[in-house]
Amino acid sequence: MDLTNILQQIEFIKEIDKLKYIQRKTRLFNSDRNENDAEHSWHLAVMAIVLAGHSNVPVDILKVVKMVLIHDIVEIDAGDTFIYDTQKNHTNTDDERLAANRIFGMLPPEQASDLIAVWEEFEAGETAEARFARAMDRLEPLLQNSSNGGGTWKEFGVKYEKVYEKKKVIREGSDSLWAYAEALINESVEKGILEK
Repeated sequence: MDLTNILQQIEFIKEIDKLKYIQRKTRLFNSDRNENDAEHSWHLAVMAIVLAGHSNVPVDILKVVKMVLIHDIVEIDAGDTFIYDTQKNHTNTDDERLAANRIFGMLPPEQASDLIAVWEEFEAGETAEARFARAMDRLEPLLQNSSNGGGTWKEFGVKYEKVYEKKKVIREGSDSLWAYAEALINESVEKGILEK
């Protein structure tokens, strides 16, 4: 038994509990309570398992689940950037890189390197697994906002064009889920919960 590794891993496990305190702008389905990052990551993991058959190409579902479970851990240090933020870009930042190195660096070196590589792969969005994981990440808040009468779209005055632009990433991971998402976006306009 390697006690040093166990102690490092336990410290990491304690540290990532902080993800439960990172509040997102989106709210739970049919609710006025904001979702936290841990709930979001768990939901994406289950979505990925259930919807994997809709990926444009076969994917290693375990890798996708790993990606969606760890992709927001950096927000413990860097905070959550709202996807429709007009002041800060929602792409990989220096703050997120520092956070990834610090938090994943709490683990034994081999595990740290593995999780940093998985996080980087998700951020780059170039592999089939990353494209499908990112599709899940963009689909979930769309479903939430449509269930909440517009949710953050209404609250922050987000218009159709911006939603469409941000959500079309779904197509890179799944044409069929994009067709569903695109119809849902258009239906949201027709219902008056998303302004054109």
